[in-house]
Amino acid sequence: MRVIIAPDKFKGSLPADAVAEALATGIARATDADLELVPMADGGDGTVEAALRAGYTASRHTVTGPVGEPVEAVLAVHGDTAVIELAAASGLALLPTDALAPLTATSRGTGELVVAALDAGCSRIVLGLGGSACTDGGAGLLAALGVRLLDAGGEQLPDGGAALADLATADVSGLDARLATTEIVVALDVDNPLLGQRGAAATFGPQKGAHPDQVRQLDDALAHYAGVLTAALGSTVEETTRTPGAGAAGGAGFAALAVLGATPQTGLELVADLVGLAERVRDADVVVTGEGSLDEQSLSGKTPVGVARIARAAGARSVVAVCGVSTLDENQAAAGGFDAVWTLAALEPDTARSIVNAGALLTVTGEQIGRWIATKESR
Repeated sequence: MRVIIAPDKFKGSLPADAVAEALATGIARATDADLELVPMADGGDGTVEAALRAGYTASRHTVTGPVGEPVEAVLAVHGDTAVIELAAASGLALLPTDALAPLTATSRGTGELVVAALDAGCSRIVLGLGGSACTDGGAGLLAALGVRLLDAGGEQLPDGGAALADLATADVSGLDARLATTEIVVALDVDNPLLGQRGAAATFGPQKGAHPDQVRQLDDALAHYAGVLTAALGSTVEETTRTPGAGAAGGAGFAALAVLGATPQTGLELVADLVGLAERVRDADVVVTGEGSLDEQSLSGKTPVGVARIARAAGARSVVAVCGVSTLDENQAAAGGFDAVWTLAALEPDTARSIVNAGALLTVTGEQIGRWIATKESR
């Protein structure tokens, strides 16, 4: 019997590879089925790790962090393709919770990673958006790639979203010429526009430390920036700022789509392509997937539901999910493509303790799944 273990991370607890390993340890205690681990990601943090596990090579670079400090970030390279995570260079997780910088954090380091990929000869760049510390509309990313954002005195703007209110001129003539022959794919799992009530500042600013006055300040600054930049590009604010996904990663989606001409793709599809998921789950007896929580919103496209869809299409016989907590009833679970759902809450109802002890709980849960698999083997 062939069992594929393809979970996403349990956010705030364990990365995807640790989740897969803990489940595999438990399953192996109850069955001698062949186990294959295919840890997944949703296009945000964990995407580069997924690519590395799929055979890509790590390339390390020191780049500008979200508040200007140097950080070491890894991109994954295979042939002419590079995989980059915005979170690795410009991520919220790089800042202490008491040192968030909603007005000044920058995406510059992400642009520097793109430059590194171009320097390595890559002509296809896969950019995972998500987990950003900044709300700068991708201005830092563009600046690293040669776009000059100038104030009324002709001086380069300082980094950060708030400074965009002082933008007078956007000179795109210096944009790295290599981008013209480079395919850029961005992982987008949100459809937020750049501006307004569902925009980058209003939706994601508070989790980056922005209080209500700063949210309004950032939204106004982004609107001004978008107007100046789109005029320089010869496009209109409406057609670019309202593009679904423009508000992703503090507006970096806007820069990627409107300026770099990137092609959007859902994060799950992107990672599934990177790791060859469809082939690896083809005709599997059981596929085990999961993430930290499952609820009704998960049915609209979270990683486990996407894995289940791909597995079913590839002929997998059974798909089960593991999560910390689930609010899905039996019918909803079936609609998500799952034959069964196991929760860590069934073993440890206290959420805080469950998060701390997730590894051990996943191993116990894996053993339960292994016994379930063993009953299928004996039929």
